[in-house]
Amino acid sequence: MKLLEHKGYYGSIEASVEDGVLYGKLEFIAALVNYEGETVQALKAAFEEAVDDYLATCEAKGYAPELPCKGSFNVRVGHDLHLAAAVKAKELGISLNDFVRNAISTATPV
Repeated sequence: MKLLEHKGYYGSIEASVEDGVLYGKLEFIAALVNYEGETVQALKAAFEEAVDDYLATCEAKGYAPELPCKGSFNVRVGHDLHLAAAVKAKELGISLNDFVRNAISTATPV
């Protein structure tokens, strides 16, 4: 799935065949922020306006806007994979957290 990006925020791109519109929402934050447009260019402009409006609203109300992804998350991998990763991390002399961080950064370079 392709995502839109503006000022560090990401948005989805969906289509409603019935309504003949493109639409989306900001991803990776709890606040519900929607946008729509009839063309790709209109959707992109609506997305950027939605991000700007979200940031302006947060500033006007005096609270910090949510950052997409906090930097920590829980992953349920099952006992066997958890144990294998813990053993491998110990063998490498690193923490399990560093082992997982290295695996993710190898798969998804920033």
